[in-house]
Amino acid sequence: MWKIHNKLLIYLLWIMEIRLVSSFVQSSKLCGRIPGLTPPQRQLCGETPDALIALGEGYQLGAHECQYQFRGHRWNCTQVWQRNVFAHVMHIASREAAYAYAIASAGAAYAVTAACARGNITMCGCDVRHKAAETTASTKVAAAGGASQPAEPWKWGGCSADVDFGMRFARKFMDARELEHDARSLMNLHNNRAGRTLVKKLLRTDCKCHGVSGSCVMKTCWKSLPPFRLIGDRLMQKYHKAKTVHAIRGKRGLKLVLSRRKHAAQKSQPSWPKRMELVYLQPSPNYCERSVQMGTLGTVGRLCNHTAHGPQSCDLLCCGRGYNTQQIRRSRQCRCQFRWCCQVECDACEESYEEFTCK
Repeated sequence: MWKIHNKLLIYLLWIMEIRLVSSFVQSSKLCGRIPGLTPPQRQLCGETPDALIALGEGYQLGAHECQYQFRGHRWNCTQVWQRNVFAHVMHIASREAAYAYAIASAGAAYAVTAACARGNITMCGCDVRHKAAETTASTKVAAAGGASQPAEPWKWGGCSADVDFGMRFARKFMDARELEHDARSLMNLHNNRAGRTLVKKLLRTDCKCHGVSGSCVMKTCWKSLPPFRLIGDRLMQKYHKAKTVHAIRGKRGLKLVLSRRKHAAQKSQPSWPKRMELVYLQPSPNYCERSVQMGTLGTVGRLCNHTAHGPQSCDLLCCGRGYNTQQIRRSRQCRCQFRWCCQVECDACEESYEEFTCK
């Protein structure tokens, strides 16, 4: 985990260096130093270096959320972002790959949208379309001879998240690496779209009251981003319901269709996956053993819970190999007291506990 954090920090520092230059030529040279970018991505980097900073933050956000959601699973998302920050690679087109691409795309759209609201990207800011729509509606009502005030005591204000810009920029950057136009690329593009679209669907409406002595005579409301943990949780639900697909060739090229049993497929027309579903092409390996070919680390040495049931349990995580038990002793501060003035004095307490690791 520490190595991954250091690598992400290095790439973010590179991107921050891009922000310091004013020349397009200089920024293009610096964009060429970031590993893992395709030619279209390098061009986009040179044109909007400040947005690329937000993308790096979004990738880090997606990486941390992926590792949190799979922290007790045999596959714990530690291998995905190790090579470089902008080119996570998973050899197997499994449901885990579907989640990894979706959460990375969601993180990119989320971070760019947040950066727009903070004023960190010159190309965007707050979403003013709600205010414009409200003004247009009021004008039409006034022209018709009706009241210009809204029916409810609130109006759009504040800084609404410009999620549409975040989604468009994330799509340009994320989808620009899918150059093969094969079944795997279609799978990645589908999951990319599901991830960033979920960010928009989970936008929330926040309001602030205005009035004398705490009264709420009028409310000002705006659209804001939800906690990213909520996005990770919803994508985890979609991960468990992910659909198997395969590619068929039509008049306009390859398309993904839902895979069915042979006897059912012969009696029915192709069925398309829904836009918000996660899809995958191949079944997941068991992730028990280390495999360089499949890109799996195995579970040897992983911490487990010998009393738990489910993903974090030693029975499931250790794949039936058993586990080692180790007695751990450590010292920690305890019985802390504040002394006037101005010190805190603590005793050193020894504690022991058992740690269980997979064989």
